[in-house]
Amino acid sequence: MEILLIRHGQSEADILNVHEGRADFSLTDLGVKQVQKMAERVKNDFVPEIIWASTLKRAKETATILSKVTDCEIIFEDDLMEHNNGVLAGLSFEDAKKIPSPKYPHESVENGESAIEFRMRMEMIFSRIVASSSNRERIAIVAHGGVIHNLIHSFFKMPIHTEFGFFTGDTGIHLLEINEKGRFVRFLNDTSHIKSLELVYNEKC
Repeated sequence: MEILLIRHGQSEADILNVHEGRADFSLTDLGVKQVQKMAERVKNDFVPEIIWASTLKRAKETATILSKVTDCEIIFEDDLMEHNNGVLAGLSFEDAKKIPSPKYPHESVENGESAIEFRMRMEMIFSRIVASSSNRERIAIVAHGGVIHNLIHSFFKMPIHTEFGFFTGDTGIHLLEINEKGRFVRFLNDTSHIKSLELVYNEKC
């Protein structure tokens, strides 16, 4: 089974310079264009049989566009939502500096979840998705940077607490595979489909 991990496009939080997490922002106009480019790439190169997606607006909108372009069913899953960052959600980066950061993986900001709780949530949903998709050749998971980071950790069976990170750009695509020989990485964080948009945007700026 091949697993596409896909991050949502640019959201309003990205241009407002605020913490996102559980803050529920929609895609920007640029974000929609990014998603359309990504969806065409997926349609041409690796159409999934089913899409699993976070219920937060930016991921939900991304998955909906992908679904329409590829004519693929979506399952929306609350457990694929981004890290619960509690009181930081929607807060400006400047104001967030006044709030103490957790020192240990078991600690969390007020009303949020710890790094350990987040990772365990990803372990549970990843296991559930893989188990329910065992008869499929390719699936897609549309979610968030932190979610994808932890799903890759889960895929590699890495320790709960590790310094290794996996960055995902806007509409970045990762392609993983699980087969009888083991677990394999086809590629990570491919954003080549939006390069033309970046050039146009930079020229306007």
